[in-house]
Amino acid sequence: MIQMENHLGTIQISQEYFAYLVGNAASSCYGVAGMMKSGARQGLRSLISRRTYADEGVRVRSQGNKLIIDLHIRVIYGMNISAIAKSIVNKVRYTVEQATGLEVQKVNVFVDGMKAE
Repeated sequence: MIQMENHLGTIQISQEYFAYLVGNAASSCYGVAGMMKSGARQGLRSLISRRTYADEGVRVRSQGNKLIIDLHIRVIYGMNISAIAKSIVNKVRYTVEQATGLEVQKVNVFVDGMKAE
């Protein structure tokens, strides 16, 4: 749960909301073939339910009043990985800051695989 306080009171936003918001923003970037599972919990959940989730490959942490976002992605073979990563960082940072008003300290992009087109 991520909390922020203002003059009106306390606002709490769930980790799941952030994960879905970030997952959708990253998946829509050009050159991203999909998200990769980023831990045992996500792997076990998708193995049991045999579904894919929008928060797959996303981890959101708060440090002080700022967010740190980890993304595990799969890219399309032959694409410029550096350009894809920069695009993801910019889009995720903009989307989160506009939707929540929280500042994003860092977006870490991990390329865990490639997919042939």
